[in-house]
Amino acid sequence: MYQICVSGAAKGESVEEGKELALQVGAAIAQAGHALMTGATVGLPNYAAEGYKAAGGTMSFGISPASSKVEHVRKYRLPTEAYDVILYSGLHYVGRDSLLITSSDAVVSIGGRLGTLHEFTIAMESDTPIAFLQGAGGVSEQIGALLELATPLKSGAIVQFNTDPDELVHNLTKALDNELGALKSLYY
Repeated sequence: MYQICVSGAAKGESVEEGKELALQVGAAIAQAGHALMTGATVGLPNYAAEGYKAAGGTMSFGISPASSKVEHVRKYRLPTEAYDVILYSGLHYVGRDSLLITSSDAVVSIGGRLGTLHEFTIAMESDTPIAFLQGAGGVSEQIGALLELATPLKSGAIVQFNTDPDELVHNLTKALDNELGALKSLYY
């Protein structure tokens, strides 16, 4: 069971454009038998968590920027219903993003704005495999151009693009299995 993070827009146009994709990728992660991680936020990450739970997922884990459940709900106005566990990090958004991405085995990014771009850069700097689910607009649709500017990428960086949620999760799982080799038995 890998810990797959879903990163994406909390607000903005790509939330409406990507809602169905987020629900589908959450379901695909559940059907693959993986744990789901998000920033315990609204929008596309929460839709992914809802899709994950609806598909029978067994471990949805959120990492909150807040320091308590009360702060999570009152100050940040973030959801709790679709999560089995929420870690109240007290790290605000910047610190939460770093903890979330580096605690994940891989990241699926959908749509997005500045926070999604931040999570992408953390994934690249920490060698965390990342896959972009295309079709929701936002930052995830522009990453290809940014990668061209950032070349050469680190040797062995895993960056994928796909429009199909099931295929994306399958390919990401295969990449993780290949990368881990004999160590993948730690996860299954």
